[in-house]
Amino acid sequence: MTAPDPAALTCPAPLREVERVLLGHGSGGRLSAELIGDVLVPALGRAAPPGPLEDAAVFTVGDTDLAISTDAYVVSPLFFAGGDIGSLAVHGTVNDLAMRAAMPLALTVAYVVEEGFALADLRRVAASVGAAACAAGVPVVTGDTKVVGRGAADGLFVVSTGVGRRLPGAAPSAAGAAAGDAVLLSGPIGCHGTTVLSAREGLGFDAEIGSDTRPLHRLVEAMVAAGGTAVHALRDPTRGGIASALNEIARDSHIGVEVVERDLPVPEPVHAACELLGLDPAQVANEGCLIAFVAPDRADEVLAAMRSRPEGREAVRIGTATGVDPGRVVIRTGVGSRRVLDMLVGEQLPRIC
Repeated sequence: MTAPDPAALTCPAPLREVERVLLGHGSGGRLSAELIGDVLVPALGRAAPPGPLEDAAVFTVGDTDLAISTDAYVVSPLFFAGGDIGSLAVHGTVNDLAMRAAMPLALTVAYVVEEGFALADLRRVAASVGAAACAAGVPVVTGDTKVVGRGAADGLFVVSTGVGRRLPGAAPSAAGAAAGDAVLLSGPIGCHGTTVLSAREGLGFDAEIGSDTRPLHRLVEAMVAAGGTAVHALRDPTRGGIASALNEIARDSHIGVEVVERDLPVPEPVHAACELLGLDPAQVANEGCLIAFVAPDRADEVLAAMRSRPEGREAVRIGTATGVDPGRVVIRTGVGSRRVLDMLVGEQLPRIC
């Protein structure tokens, strides 16, 4: 047996590691922020939006301040207690506009439909879009439809875009909160995420709870009428729940936030579901509530205005903005201790909206 010629021996080329998109990149938490901040926004170059990334972008045409927002909906299942992908698409876009104090003027809706999808279900979704838009008082003015081959989409995806007119005298922004602000929450948390998860996995929780999906622009209109520029920041805590929303505002406004745990309105069925599944209700998605940072001297007026609307009748104060530890959110527990409330890191509940 002859020994191999050393000169003929070569090392194999090392395998190149390929970075790939994970489900967690769509969670609305830390991975989502990294994907947007490290990949998507830098790729735009000079076309990138200035300042913090908001729920909607504001621009001016003539003397009119407008807002625009776009969103894609991939929720699974398509139908769940309290809503469906159609109403969700309308409400989500209307609410993103509302978080910049913009009242909706027009929507566009696009459908990506998989070959073989049941026409009856498509009619049902389209009718839901129409009903939700009519209830919100906004027309659907244009759209698009694409059909892809079997296996190229999971039944149906919906993409919606909205344009709105900003209310005069209002300028809420994720960068607008200030130390001392009262932190208000318009209603119970965790209903949407636990409902969708229950419907997807057949857990049975949706017999007691339903999605909170609904439009919030009229609630915002009442808040602005009561507080005007004292309404410093608004956020609808969808993917990533109130944890992500609070952390985003704390980061962009360079403030700390302290939340009182016992003041968080978590419905008992949601609490039970989260206990069973090991979820934090503060990180579970919502589709029909908002967080507001309001100047302390106007907080009571704004809270009263919120409670005067059906969408905000269960509104509560949950905490305070501070000048301590900018960018950090802490929860004061029932026993008096404090714990950090961080953004969701991975994917807790995929395809929730």
